Amino acid sequence: MKGVEILSRDGTARYGRLIVDDTVLNFPSATDTTRLFPALNTRTGINIPPIEDPEFVSRFLVRDGEQPIPLHIHAPADIQSGDTVITPNWHTLLSRPRDFCQFMDQLKASTPPDTCWYLPGAALPENAAILVHAGFDLFDYIATDLATIQGKFCLPDGQYPEKVMEEGLCSCQGCMSGDLLLHNRIALDQELARIGRRIRDGTFREFLDGRCRTRPELVSIMRHIEKSDRMEQNSPVSRSTPFLATSGDSIHRMEVRRFADRLVERYIPPVADVAVLIPCSAKKPYSLSQSHRKFSQAIARRAHELIMTSPLGLVPRDLELCYPAAAYDVPVTGYWDHEERYQITQTLVRYFTRHPYRRVIAHLDGDARIIAQDAADQAGFEIEFTCESDRLTDYTSLQTLSEALAGERKVKSHLVRGMISFQFGYDLKAPNLEVKGSYPEQVVKRGRNLYFSTDPAHGMMRPTFDGWSLIETGYRVYIDDFVPQGDILAPGVIDADPVIRPGDEVLVIGDKAMTTGRAAMSADEMIRSSRGVAVRVRKVKKLDGQ
Repeated sequence: MKGVEILSRDGTARYGRLIVDDTVLNFPSATDTTRLFPALNTRTGINIPPIEDPEFVSRFLVRDGEQPIPLHIHAPADIQSGDTVITPNWHTLLSRPRDFCQFMDQLKASTPPDTCWYLPGAALPENAAILVHAGFDLFDYIATDLATIQGKFCLPDGQYPEKVMEEGLCSCQGCMSGDLLLHNRIALDQELARIGRRIRDGTFREFLDGRCRTRPELVSIMRHIEKSDRMEQNSPVSRSTPFLATSGDSIHRMEVRRFADRLVERYIPPVADVAVLIPCSAKKPYSLSQSHRKFSQAIARRAHELIMTSPLGLVPRDLELCYPAAAYDVPVTGYWDHEERYQITQTLVRYFTRHPYRRVIAHLDGDARIIAQDAADQAGFEIEFTCESDRLTDYTSLQTLSEALAGERKVKSHLVRGMISFQFGYDLKAPNLEVKGSYPEQVVKRGRNLYFSTDPAHGMMRPTFDGWSLIETGYRVYIDDFVPQGDILAPGVIDADPVIRPGDEVLVIGDKAMTTGRAAMSADEMIRSSRGVAVRVRKVKKLDGQ
C-alpha cells in the first residue's frame, strides 16, 4: 500500500504523510530510506546527474517499476498520485541556482501534486529549509554521515570543526556522549521538525529568510523560487499569522507582488477626483490608529485616502483589511533603501497612470515625500504637499490638510465594491447594500438579507449564497453529484476556476448541492490531486429536489 497526503502548505513547502506498506511517515523528515524502499539496495543505473545530455540518459537510466521512481528532466516518467519519486545527484545543482529552480519547476509540472519527493545525499541542517522550500519532502542521512567522516560538526548555521562539539553549542544525546555521527543526525532531524512546525503555523517563509543566509547560493535559490509561477500558484492569498517584512528580500515576496498587481489590475476605486496620500501607522488596521483617526477627521471624506507604506507601496483605505495590509510588520528606521524606493515608486506610477485624479494631495514627510514627488514626475501629474514639517499630526498640519480640501465633494462609501473588485476581480454594481456592525467586523446587508461579512483574521470578504448570486462569474469549484457531509476532498472536484489560490473564498457547485468555503489548494492542485482537502466548507445548501 502506498499513499501521499498533503496536510499543510506554506507556499511551495509542504507538511504531509507518506504511507509505504505498513509504515506511516510524516514529512518533511529524514529516514533510513533503504529500509523504507528495499529496491534502493539493489538498484543500478539511476544515479545520473541532472545536467547529462538526453542521449546518455536514454541509454543508461534504468527503471525497475519499484518505488521510489527515478526522475530526470530528459526522461519522462508515468507518475501516479501517491508515488514517491527520487531525484539522484540533485545536490550537484545547488551551485547552479537558476538551473536548480528551472529543472525543479519542469519536473513538478509533469507530476501529480500528491507525489512525495525524495532527495538523496543532500540534506544538512544548514540547507534543509531551502530544500523543503524547493519542494522536496523526504531525505536521508548520507550527507550528514559524510560530514561526520570529514570531522564536521553540523548546525543550522553551518559546519564547524569536530572539536567545537566540546564547547556546549548543543546538548543533544550525541553531544553528551561524544558521538558526532549521532549529533549530526539529530541536528538534521530537529531542523526538519522545526520546518514542519513552521509550515503548519504558516510562518515558514519568515523562518527561511533567516536560515538561507549561511550560503549565497541558498539565497539565490530562494529568490528564483519566489519569482516562479509555481510559487504564485501555491502561495495563499491570506494567512491568519502576521506578515513579517524583516529583510530586504521581503519586498519581492509573492504576497507583496500579488497585492500590487491586484491593486493595479483589479481594484476599482471609488468615484472621486481627489486623492490624498498619507503615511502608514504601526497599528493595523490603520483606521484604529490615533494618527489615522486624525487624518480621516481632517479629510472628512472629501477625498480618496491612499496610504503609502513599505513593502506594499500603496493601500487604499477601503482595502486596509485585505491581507497583508492589516497583518504586516516592518522594522521602523525612518530610512527607505534604494530598492524600496524604486518598487514603491513604480507601484504609485502604475496606479496613478491607470486611475488618474484631478488632484493628488500628499500629506507626507521624509522619504515618503520624495517618493511621491518622483512618482508624480514619472506619471505626469501635479502633486500638492500640505505639510512642510515632520509633524504630520499637529494642529497646524492637519488644519492645512483640511483647508486644502475646502469645497471638495464627499466620496461615497466604497468598502464593498472596492474589496470585491480586489478579491474577485469583479465589478459589483448592486444598489442599496448597507454596511453594518462595528469596524472591522462588519456585515453587508440589504434589508434583512445578509450578503457579505468581513473576516478580520484573514482580510477577506466572505460571501453568503445571496452574496455569490451578485458575483456572477469566477471563483467556482465544480463537484460530482453528491451532497457534501464535510469538507470537499480533491477526488470529488471535477473542475475549478484557474485563478483560485489557497485561501480564496469559493463557491462550490454540484448537481445536488452548493457550498461556500475557503480553498485549501490551488485550482491546479484540486484537479490533479487524488487526496487531501480541496475546500474547507462553511455552509451547504441542498438544491431543489434533493
